[in-house]
Amino acid sequence: MQADFDCIFYYVSDLDRAIQFYTDVLGFKLHSRDVVARLHVGNVLFELVPAPDSRALQGGGNGRLCLRVDDIRAAVAELRSKGVPTENPESKSNGLLSSLHDPDGNEICLWEYTS
Repeated sequence: MQADFDCIFYYVSDLDRAIQFYTDVLGFKLHSRDVVARLHVGNVLFELVPAPDSRALQGGGNGRLCLRVDDIRAAVAELRSKGVPTENPESKSNGLLSSLHDPDGNEICLWEYTS
């Protein structure tokens, strides 16, 4: 089997609210919108997909969107200034980690490499 990367996606309950969060709060660039919204995070395609039903939002899976930042404390302060609850940065073996959630509860991790 030959496979190529397509995208990462999150199910959302309200597409307009999700687009606003990812563009206004996180600064992602909206590429296109039809049934789904396509955003660019660097060279990665990230899609917001309307949930087929509420069960899709109760996943409890282990998927996360991880974003590398140069200064995690500044990133956390900026998010908090926008009203986004964000965990305090936690020291890990090779960096600092913080997490937050989008309006549908999808986890987003911020990562600052220290090594």
